[in-house]
Amino acid sequence: MKNKSPLLKRDGFQSLLSSLICVILGVFLGYIVLLLINPEGAWKAIVAVLKNFFFYPAGPARMKYFGSTLVKTAPLVMCSLSILFAYKVGLFNIGAAGQYVAGVGACLYAALALKWGWLPCMLLAVCAGMLLGGISGLLKAYCNVNEVISGIMLNWIGLYLVNILLTNVKEPTSPYTIKIAAGNPKAIMPSAGLDKLFGNNQYVTIGIPLAIIAAIVIYVILERTQFGYELRATGNNKNAAKYAGMKEKRNIIVTLIIGGGLAGLGAALLYLTGIEEWSCSQSSVPGMGFNGIAAAFLGCLNPIGSLLSSFFIQHITNGGGYVDKTLYSSQISDLISAIIIYLCGFVLFFKTFMNSRGQKREDTRFAPEPKEPDKPAPDGEKPEGGDAK
Repeated sequence: MKNKSPLLKRDGFQSLLSSLICVILGVFLGYIVLLLINPEGAWKAIVAVLKNFFFYPAGPARMKYFGSTLVKTAPLVMCSLSILFAYKVGLFNIGAAGQYVAGVGACLYAALALKWGWLPCMLLAVCAGMLLGGISGLLKAYCNVNEVISGIMLNWIGLYLVNILLTNVKEPTSPYTIKIAAGNPKAIMPSAGLDKLFGNNQYVTIGIPLAIIAAIVIYVILERTQFGYELRATGNNKNAAKYAGMKEKRNIIVTLIIGGGLAGLGAALLYLTGIEEWSCSQSSVPGMGFNGIAAAFLGCLNPIGSLLSSFFIQHITNGGGYVDKTLYSSQISDLISAIIIYLCGFVLFFKTFMNSRGQKREDTRFAPEPKEPDKPAPDGEKPEGGDAK
């Protein structure tokens, strides 16, 4: 019968424990910051961050704001999938933020200027993200340009181009784009009855199940297909993959194209619900793409884990809005969320630490005992292993 490995050495347990450690540390440090700023309301503030929609006593209100949290979780899931898909191939797709922005510009322009329906708007957002990801992939594969550098540059290029593009569909008296519900209702994604399930929340659409399906599809591709095996092999050792006949340049380009498409889809899943409008005077890249990095690592680079980690990050982000603003500044909610999200990036560190500690303990346990030196035989007796001289 095969011996089972100790619980601490099992990959699933290590991932879960590492994520929990990061979450607890993040919440604890956030509480310490609140104590330093104003100890009077620190406990109520950290509880408010963690409660989020449980802040409301009535069930229908809870379900309504729970639905709003899920609506904003869907794009975060897509951004985390974009990050982890590239990371599995040895690439760090920090350009997911710019690919997300490109998706925003494409879907909103198609919806408000071209008056397209929700499905072609969503597909155009995917194509826009794929285009930006493909540029990084081509530069990496054929010019050996680091994908981090090209991704950061494209983030800002994409932001300013989208600002310029969407000024054509913004409201006359504000920097925000026209509301989709007023400008083109057919561009809003269908709810398929989910809005009634979440307290008649009009923003709840099929974007939520689409994000779950996308996570499952990415898991199957990476873990159960030959294509996924080739991608992971390229990430583990590009030279070995090339020697085995795999097309490493093609894999790099395809990976970043798929990653860009996922980020672009995330933009469509948010903006085609009508829950937000884009500000054409925006001077910073949206945090959704960068939060996807934390969500990917908190989920231990597992597509299914990214679903849970994305929900948690969005949960505390929304929960920060319930902090008492008479005791703390309006930015305190962002600060607490940022501390917790920052700690989420240490998941792999804790996992590696547990692996090293477990290996040392095993080496110590099974180390051979030192041999005692042979004792000289008394006079008149034969020594062990031979005749007495």
